[in-house]
Order: sequence, then C-alpha cells, then structure tokens
Amino acid sequence: MIAGGFGILHDQVTYTISPEYFTRMKFDQFRWADVGLPERVFVAEIGFLATWWVGLIAAWFLARIAMRKFESPEKRVMQAMAVMVGITLAFGALGYFLGPAMFENRKDWLYALREMKVTDLNAFYQVSGIHLGSYAGALIGWITMMVCFLKARDGRPRI
Repeated sequence: MIAGGFGILHDQVTYTISPEYFTRMKFDQFRWADVGLPERVFVAEIGFLATWWVGLIAAWFLARIAMRKFESPEKRVMQAMAVMVGITLAFGALGYFLGPAMFENRKDWLYALREMKVTDLNAFYQVSGIHLGSYAGALIGWITMMVCFLKARDGRPRI
C-alpha cells in the first residue's frame, strides 16, 4: 500500500509537470484500466498500478529476512520502506534535472515524440527522467536495505 500510495502521489506531481507524458503515452499503455473517470483519477490509477507490485516484492523479501533476525520485524520493514521512499524521492528529483540532458540528444526519442505529437519536449524529458530515476532509486533503496538486513548482527541492521 505504501508503494501504491507513493505511485499515486508521484504521478499526480509528474502529470502536473507534463500532462503530455500521460496523454500521449501512459494513457495508451494503461488503456485497459480506463473506466472513464476524470483524467486526474486515471493518473492516480496508473500510479497505483505501476508501483504497488514493487512494494509487494520489496516488502516480501525484506520481511522474510526481518522475521529471522529482528525482535520487531514489522517495525524494521516499515523503517526500511521509509528509507526506500527517501532514496526513491532523491533519485526521482535527480532525474528531473538530468532528464533533459539524458534524452534531448537521442534521435530515436525525438522521432518518437514527434510521432506522438508532443509539444513540450523539455517537460516530457523531465518527467521521463523522474520516472526512470524513481525506478532506479527504488531498486537501489531495496538493494541497500537487503544488504543492511543481511549484514545485521545482534538484531541491529548495519547501515
């Protein structure tokens, strides 16, 4: 639920920056889930559907380790999820700034965006960077917490 809620808020923010990222691409990808509600609701639905499974997988693996190593495994997993959210936010913010530099000189991207009739390329690049950075941050955060949990001794994670 944490990951799904994060996805809802994440996509509300990124929709504000680049509605075209959704109207020209994401809405088509998630067309099967469109039940005809207002765009902002559909954006929230996309955010949830794109992220809930990340949290499920991360929490499952962390919980499996935490149950063997810690007195309060629920507390440790929740703390780990909070760290993961922080790392994900940091990488997403980094993606906002690096997105234009990463994508603007790629001819294949420019061709695709012209085909999709995107008018605000910079905003699209920023949001692409945020999404890429957020997924990378979630993965790096999860790996970091897995390593911390696995290295834990005496019921205390080593960070």
